[in-house]
Amino acid sequence: MEDKPAGEEYVAAAQRVEQALSGLESSLRSLNGRVRSLSRIESDVAKIETERARLASELGAVSVRAKKLDKGASEVSRRLVNAMEEVKSVLEQEEKPS
Repeated sequence: MEDKPAGEEYVAAAQRVEQALSGLESSLRSLNGRVRSLSRIESDVAKIETERARLASELGAVSVRAKKLDKGASEVSRRLVNAMEEVKSVLEQEEKPS
C-alpha cells in the first residue's frame, strides 16, 4: 500500500468532513420541515378539538330545546284532542231533540 503525502490526506479528510457536514445540513433541513409539518398538524388538531367542543355544546343546547318543543307539541296535541272531544260533545247534545 502506498502512503499518501500529508497534504493529500488532509484534502481527503477535508472532503469527508465537507460531505458529512453537507449530509448533516440536509438532514437538519428535512427535520426542520417535518417539525413544521408536525406543528401545523398539532395546530389543526387543536382547532378541530375546539370546533368539536363548540359543536358538542351547541348540540346540547339544541337537544334541550328539542325536548322542550316535544313537550310543548305533546301538550298542544293533548289540548287539541280535549277541545275536539268537547266540540263533539256539544254538537251531539245540540243534535238531540229536547
